[in-house]
Amino acid sequence: MPEFFPFIPGTETGRAARQHAHDASPLLGRFRAVPPPAVQQSQLGLLSVSGGRGSVHVGYGALLVAGMGSEEEGDHDSDDDDDDDNDSSNDNSNGNRRGCGYVVRRTLLAWRRLVRLSRRSIRDLWIEPRQTAVKRVVERWWSRWAVLVFLPAALAVAWCALPFPQYPLSPDSHGHPQPHRKPPSTPDSPSADHRVPGHGEARVQVNFWFFLFVYYGFYNLTALIWITKVFNLYSLNWWPSTLGFPLTVSLIAIVSLAAPIPMYLIPEARYLTVHNTAWISWTFVIMAMPVAIAFCILMTHERHLSLRNSLSETQRIFTSSWWTGKLDTLSATRHYHRRRGFIGRSTSSFDPDGVLQITDSPRQTMPAFIQRRRWLPASFVRFVWFCLALFVGLLAYLIGEAYAEIYLRTLPHNSFETIVYVYSWVVTVHLLDALTGWILGGSEGERVGSYPLSWIFKLYFMLTYQTYVRALYARLRSPSQFIWLQALSSGFLIILTPLTMTQTYHRVLSMLGLTGQSYASYQKICTRNVFIRFLAENVSMLTFLGSILVLHFGPNQDVYPYFAFDDPDELYDFDLTFYASMITWACELAAGIVLRGLIRWIFGVNASVEGKMDLAVWPELLPTSVAVMLHVLQSMLFSIIRLQFR
Repeated sequence: MPEFFPFIPGTETGRAARQHAHDASPLLGRFRAVPPPAVQQSQLGLLSVSGGRGSVHVGYGALLVAGMGSEEEGDHDSDDDDDDDNDSSNDNSNGNRRGCGYVVRRTLLAWRRLVRLSRRSIRDLWIEPRQTAVKRVVERWWSRWAVLVFLPAALAVAWCALPFPQYPLSPDSHGHPQPHRKPPSTPDSPSADHRVPGHGEARVQVNFWFFLFVYYGFYNLTALIWITKVFNLYSLNWWPSTLGFPLTVSLIAIVSLAAPIPMYLIPEARYLTVHNTAWISWTFVIMAMPVAIAFCILMTHERHLSLRNSLSETQRIFTSSWWTGKLDTLSATRHYHRRRGFIGRSTSSFDPDGVLQITDSPRQTMPAFIQRRRWLPASFVRFVWFCLALFVGLLAYLIGEAYAEIYLRTLPHNSFETIVYVYSWVVTVHLLDALTGWILGGSEGERVGSYPLSWIFKLYFMLTYQTYVRALYARLRSPSQFIWLQALSSGFLIILTPLTMTQTYHRVLSMLGLTGQSYASYQKICTRNVFIRFLAENVSMLTFLGSILVLHFGPNQDVYPYFAFDDPDELYDFDLTFYASMITWACELAAGIVLRGLIRWIFGVNASVEGKMDLAVWPELLPTSVAVMLHVLQSMLFSIIRLQFR
């Protein structure tokens, strides 16, 4: 913890005393408390605004991060420095005998040091995140881009680029192999009513076991990591303590891979394996398993009926349990006697001159079901709200799949239909996002009351919206459609965002009862959302461009016919999609720069600083953000794969 008031020993006649002889540094015995220099506004962001401190959710943690120096870093590197000093002393003592052995020894020492530093970086960034390590990474723009944009995009593109073992489609009834593209059907043909979906039909057969254990297995593993990281932000372990995390995750992974095998081996049920919705629904069940396990653990331990810790003997003195000899029930006895109306007690008047009589008649015991508390602990209610937020988030994923399926099966669309589809999806995502934000809250005392969880779910919904819009770009037929979408998106972003950050807009929301936050807290949330939108736009567009390249020119072109662009009858073109998307990305970057400049000019707030500060104050946000981005990006790519197993 940093020294907020470093003490300088000495006397009143010392040089330090003459230097700090003013009212701001009072004398405390033989020591003088010297306040630290004022921290610049660029380091504290909204905390430096008048009235902002105490109203934003970062609290003193931002001050802690702003004042963090290289003390802990020096402690971490001390062991390495000692080892290097010892090695150097040994090498100097044997300077005359340097040769091939010296070179080998120095190479081994350098390799060992590299491995040690890599292990420490992985631990401090991804396993047990530390504030100093995360702050060091997010402080520089290029390392922040590498971790939060390029890393999840590269993992998602590498995952979809894994070459599938492919086989020709099974021959038709005449023994001829089925072509990639079926001939157009006439109005009288039986398949005239059949419409090829926009993401194409299966062109090849793929190996089921490769798909299950490699492709789908990594997809489920990412989903489990995301759920686990969300529970880490909630500060709750979802796995049973008797089994531990590795064994519990291994059992769930085995179940997730073993359950689809019977559907593939039974011929009557094999048709389910060609539907992406069936696989996505099973992943939904796998992601719900940790939530169900945590809920069962709480119910088994009766956390919904009792306190987390039993009352001590001193605490029980102030409850009825001490005097009745029963367990620590707070209000069950009082409620029980109120319901009975004190039946059986003497109705005679009290005689103050009478002799005190003590009877040893047995006291009637309360039924067991009445002894149970008639209230729910706040921690259990908070967990129920948390489960509801997870359910809404997973529901948004399924709704997105339905939206994409409907749009792709009704192609082609004109510009008006495309705009209606996009902005109906925008409204749906923002409504679900608002519902989840209301459930999670942003400050203690609200339903869940977790600012980090609201940060992650905002990123989840923002990226969910962006990924499905990116997938739409591959089915735009003209540059005018790109221009319309980008003009509306950037225009609304630059104009509406500053307007929604004004005090007038906040006052209107407060009058309507839509927010109970102070203006400083509300401004903090809006600035944070700008930073999150910046991340979602860039990582989704980078993944989209990378997936187009590796799937159009790579070995999985027939597995992903959505990016093949080889049908002469189609109105979609690879060059138009790729280069128009590049121009769109450049426009989004420019719009983001303009927006952040306006926010800094009008409100005096730097969105990048606020985002960096959040990541440094809550270091667990970094691995959780990467996990949620990778999962959402994988979901986008999984929704357009065409499965036909051999």
